[in-house]
Amino acid sequence: MYAFVREKFPLEVTSVFLMTILLLYGQIFSIVDENQNNLLDPEIILSGFANPSLIAVLALLVMGQAMIHTDSLRFLTNLFVFENKKYAWLSVFAILVFVMVLSAFMNNTPLVIIAIPVMQAVLHSVGTPASRMMMPLSYVAILGGMVTLVGSSTNMLVSSSMVEVGYAPLGFFDFAIPGAMLASVGFIYVILVVPRTLPNRASIKEELVGGETEFVAELDIAEDSKLVGAECVDGKFSALKDMNVKLIQRGGHLILPPFEGHRIHSGDILIVAATRQTLGSLLMQYPGFLLSEEEAEIIDGDDNLDDEGGEGSVLQAAETRVLAKIMITPASRMIDMSLDHVSFHKRFGAIVLGIQRRARVVRRRLGRIRLEAGDVLLIAGKHNRINNLRRNPDFIVLSGSKKDLPVPGKAPIAIIIFLAAISGAALGFLTIPVAAFAGAVAMIGTGCLNIRQATRAIDRKIFLLVGSMLALGGALQVTGGANYIADLILHSPFSSSPLLLASLLFIIVAITTNVLTNNACAILFTPIALNLAAQIETPPDLEFDLSYIFAVTVVFAANCSFASPIGYQTNLLVMGPGQYKFRDFIKAGVPLVIVMWIAYMFVAKYYFGLS
Repeated sequence: MYAFVREKFPLEVTSVFLMTILLLYGQIFSIVDENQNNLLDPEIILSGFANPSLIAVLALLVMGQAMIHTDSLRFLTNLFVFENKKYAWLSVFAILVFVMVLSAFMNNTPLVIIAIPVMQAVLHSVGTPASRMMMPLSYVAILGGMVTLVGSSTNMLVSSSMVEVGYAPLGFFDFAIPGAMLASVGFIYVILVVPRTLPNRASIKEELVGGETEFVAELDIAEDSKLVGAECVDGKFSALKDMNVKLIQRGGHLILPPFEGHRIHSGDILIVAATRQTLGSLLMQYPGFLLSEEEAEIIDGDDNLDDEGGEGSVLQAAETRVLAKIMITPASRMIDMSLDHVSFHKRFGAIVLGIQRRARVVRRRLGRIRLEAGDVLLIAGKHNRINNLRRNPDFIVLSGSKKDLPVPGKAPIAIIIFLAAISGAALGFLTIPVAAFAGAVAMIGTGCLNIRQATRAIDRKIFLLVGSMLALGGALQVTGGANYIADLILHSPFSSSPLLLASLLFIIVAITTNVLTNNACAILFTPIALNLAAQIETPPDLEFDLSYIFAVTVVFAANCSFASPIGYQTNLLVMGPGQYKFRDFIKAGVPLVIVMWIAYMFVAKYYFGLS
């Protein structure tokens, strides 16, 4: 715990070191059962890495990545963005409810990734800084994860730890009612109180928005284009609301701003300024706006082009399209050459979507712009071709700029697979590990994402952490360590009744989950909680089994990762957009943990019947 909290060494290193210690301990201080089998045998210690719940967690991560890669939830998130500012705050509320409800049935990390830009757009429309609502977005995602077994990886790991100790696993909806009670109380607090406690960092937000880079791009309007007939109203073309039109070329004439009253005609060429995200979305939805037929063939896999210095293969041909930014170097041979002259798409197998030049506004066709040192090009192409550009001295592939483009047309397939997997698990037709694993394989098999993207979605930190902590939990149980810790809690001055004991366990786990990780905390405390339940007398007329109550207590408490950015992944995701500091989470999260603790005591007393 000390090593995980200090983070002097990477989490993976600490996990591997822990496994090494446990393996050596099991060999030197073996503990044998009545059949002379070593209970700390390497096969037993390493079995955590093949734990069904761990496999289910990793498979759910793959399914979540497929939902992002196919942009499957875009049609839902777009419902929350209204043109009328009167409904903007209703949109904010609806987004939070949407995230909370959906978090009960899917991994909340990709869900928050999808919701962040939508929330930013809505908040920007009402002039509210993102710092007010980004933390509540993370909190409601965590609260929603308390309702079902698949709502959080924490829940499944508690269930798995129960099986390891010899208890029956938790069911899909076993704690849905008390979980919904706690989530509702937390949601009310998050909506009414948390935004008032967060700082107003509007100036920082405006600086960030102002610094959002735009690229000059070119739209060719075909006869059947959906843009034909669009009229400029109040300085904007409604069909191009996220783009700033700089110039319209119609035949041999140039039309300059303002465009009020002008309509887009077939054959027009529009020079626009747009962000990378806008151009990427446009390319995914309407490739004909940005690409000619020849360019579309190249970006979709004209495998007749030979990579410069690369080797073609079937695997490379299956690679997906990516966006990347490259910068023209001062010594580049392309300086003072136009893109048409360079024949970039034929030469490198990638398409230039836009040019960013900060010195001045560019108002000319993309292919005729003469390149200058420092120009940044937004390009799209196959993953292997973008990688091959790194060896070219004429430009620099900017670090961290590569991003996979969503797969067009696969969203319905991804949604059907996801619903089938979740429904199969919820209705009991399939176990959760089987449903999740089959869903992940189906996502790959149908092309919603490829093997490379699936392996990238598997978090090695989760794999190593969970595997090592399952081994530690088993060792604590076998050696009597869990029983020893349970005795310490049992004989504390605040454990005179099952209700007080459960409340004490809740607050201990809730504090620990904010300094450790929720997964490690769940696995560590589950055997301790079950030992506590076994050592106290069951109250008369209690409808629920004590082992179930104490295990669910760990589920709820381990999900109270509100007071620290390191407590849960979604907290880390919103730190950047919200411009939060560590103390912001303490200020908003500590009272929320206390509220959840008090709410749990009422649930334990009046729902579970503890006294």
